Amino acid sequence: MTESTELEWIRVADIDELPPGRVKTVTAGTHSMALTNIDGEYTAMDNRCPHQGGPLGEGSIEVGNDGRCWLRCPWHGWDFDPKTGLSPGAFEDGGQQIFPLEVREDGIYIGLEADPSHETTVTDIMAQTMTNWGVKSVFGIVGHSNLGLSDALRLEARQGKLTFFGVRHEGAAAFACSGYGKLTGKPAACLTIAGPGATNLVTGLWDAKVDRAPVLALTGQVNVQVFGPGAFQDIDLAAAFAPVARFSQTVLHTSKHAELMNLACKSAIVERDVAHLIFPDDVQTLLAGDAEPTTGPEGRVAISSIAPDAGLVDEIVTRVEASKRPIIIVGYGALEGMTEVIALAEKLNAPVLTTFKAKGQIPDHHPLAAGVLGRSGTPVASWFMNECDLILAFGSSFSNHTGITPKKPIIQVDFDRMTLGKFHKVDLPVWGDISRTAELVSARLPEASRASDQRDELAERWAIWRAEKGSRLDDDLGKGVNSATLFHTLSELVPEDAIIAVDVGNNTYSFGRYFESKGQRVLMSGYLGSIGFAFSAAMGAWAATQDLEEYRGRKVISISGDGGFGQYLGDFTTAVKYNMDITHVLLNNSELGKISKEQRAGEWPVWETDLHNPNFASFAKLCGGQGTRVTEAGEFGAAFEKALKHDGPALMEIITDAELI
Repeated sequence: MTESTELEWIRVADIDELPPGRVKTVTAGTHSMALTNIDGEYTAMDNRCPHQGGPLGEGSIEVGNDGRCWLRCPWHGWDFDPKTGLSPGAFEDGGQQIFPLEVREDGIYIGLEADPSHETTVTDIMAQTMTNWGVKSVFGIVGHSNLGLSDALRLEARQGKLTFFGVRHEGAAAFACSGYGKLTGKPAACLTIAGPGATNLVTGLWDAKVDRAPVLALTGQVNVQVFGPGAFQDIDLAAAFAPVARFSQTVLHTSKHAELMNLACKSAIVERDVAHLIFPDDVQTLLAGDAEPTTGPEGRVAISSIAPDAGLVDEIVTRVEASKRPIIIVGYGALEGMTEVIALAEKLNAPVLTTFKAKGQIPDHHPLAAGVLGRSGTPVASWFMNECDLILAFGSSFSNHTGITPKKPIIQVDFDRMTLGKFHKVDLPVWGDISRTAELVSARLPEASRASDQRDELAERWAIWRAEKGSRLDDDLGKGVNSATLFHTLSELVPEDAIIAVDVGNNTYSFGRYFESKGQRVLMSGYLGSIGFAFSAAMGAWAATQDLEEYRGRKVISISGDGGFGQYLGDFTTAVKYNMDITHVLLNNSELGKISKEQRAGEWPVWETDLHNPNFASFAKLCGGQGTRVTEAGEFGAAFEKALKHDGPALMEIITDAELI
C-alpha cells in the first residue's frame, strides 16, 4: 500500500451507513467507487465494470459454491472478488482497481493519489475553437453519450468563455438557440445525447433554418464500432439531420478536429443556417496529440455588402419617379437595413408596411408607419397596399401569410437570390444588400419627390383603426379579459427597448392587430409557425442580454397561450435555476382557440380543442418564480408592472375570452 502521507484521504461514508453484505456507490473526488461491507470488513474498488461499464455499486454480494463472497455486476452478472478486484475466470477484461481504505472514528476514508494533469482531448480542441468563433451560450442536457464533450464545455465555462444552461427538454434548447440567433445573428449551441436526445432537437432546428437563424447543434453518438447494426440508441444522425442542417459531419479519430469546428461555425454564421457535429462517445476523449492549433473567424469570413448593378439602380429610380402612390413593404430580411429604408421612405413620403415577422422594425407611431400586413395585420396596412401604384419590397419573401398582392407593380430587393420571385414573378428583382440598395436609390432620387405625400392619409387611417380598437375595450361576455384591452395595456407599458418573443395561436393574431410597437424587437416562429416557441426563445434572448453588450439590460418578455406554454412548461424551472429575468404573459382560455376557430370556419364540429390546465400562477410559484393570476381587465396593468420589476422569472396568467380576440 502507498504510504498514507502520499495520499489525499477523502471521507466517503459513515461507519454504520452500509450494513454487512451490502454494496453502494460512493464518490471520492471525481472517482466513482463500489464500497462493500463483507462481515464488517470494508473494501473499495473501481465502480465501472470493465465488461460494458456496468455500475458495480448497484450490484449485489453473492456467496458462491466455494463459500466465497463475490460482487456481481447488475448488468451482465460479471463477478469480482471485493478484496482483490479479480474475477473468478481468466477473462481478459476482468480485474478491478482496489483503493486504499481506512475506517476512522468519524467515518470511512478512501486514499487517492493526486490526479494527473489534464491532457488535451479532441473535444477540448473543438470547444476552444467554438468559443474562438464567439459562441458564448450552450443549451442542452448532459448525458451518457456526450460526457467527454460535456467536460470540454465545462473547462471552457470554468474559464468564463461560455455559459451552459441545462434544460429539461432538448426541444426547448433548440428553440432557445433559434431565438438567440434571430435576435443577434450569432449562433448559440445546443447539446444532446445520441438517439432521442438528438431527434428532440429537430423541430426547433427547422424553426431556425426556415427563418435564417444561425445555430450550432452538438449531438452525442454511440461508439464508432457499433454504428449501423442497430445498437442501443444507434440512429443514423447524419441522415436524420441532413434535411435540416446546412453542414453536418461526424467527428472521427482521423478528423481535422479544429477545422471541422471552424467549418461548422462558419457555415452557421455565413449561411444563416443550422450546422451540426456528431460526436461518437469513444472519440470524445481521444487525446489531441499534435493537433492543429485552434483558430477563429479571422481571415475566414468576409464582410458581405452586395451593391446592385448601376443599371438596376437607374431602373429602380425611373420606376419610383413615375409612381404617384408608392409604398415600401419590409420583411424580416430588412432588419439590418431599416435606417436606410426609413430614410428612403421619408424622401418619398411613402408609407412603410411590415410583414408580421418584421413587426417592430419601424415604430407604429412613426408618421410613415402603416402597421402589419396580412393575417395578423391591421386595416391601415391593407388600405395602403390596395391604393398603391408601386410596391418596393425589401427583405420580404411574399409567402402566402404576408398578404402582399402580386397584382401591383413590384420591385423586390433581397440579399438572397433564391428569394427573388420565389412565389411569383415580380416586375424588377434586385439582388443586393438591403441597406446599400436603399442608400443608392435614395441618393439618386431628386430632393423633391413627385409622389403624393401620404402622411395625412396615414394619420387619418390610424385614427379610424384606433377608434375601432377603442370601441372593443369594453367588450365583456363574462368569460375573461378581451384581447384588445390586454394588448392596449401592453402597448402602453412594455419598455421601448424590450425584446418580445411571441408564440403561435390566437395570441399571435391579437398581438399583430392590437399591440402598437414602439420599436421593440419581436421574435417569432415565422415560416414554421411552431407552437411552444415563445418561452424557450425568451430564454435564448435572455442569454443574449448576458453575452452581448448591445442587449445588456433590456427586458425580455414572452407571450403565449396556454396551449403553447404547456409544450415546454417544465423549462420554467430552467429559468428559475439560472435566475433568467423573463416576464411571461400567458393568455389562458382553456382551449386551443385558434383551432376551434378554424373548425367553425370549416363547418366542422368543435372537437378536442379544450384543455385541462393547472393554475399556472401557482405552478410558477411552486417552481420558485413569481406567479400572478388576473381575472379582471382592471387588474392587469398593475400586475404587469409588478412582474416587470421582479428580478427573475415572472409569469402573468390572464384568464381570457377565446371569442374576444
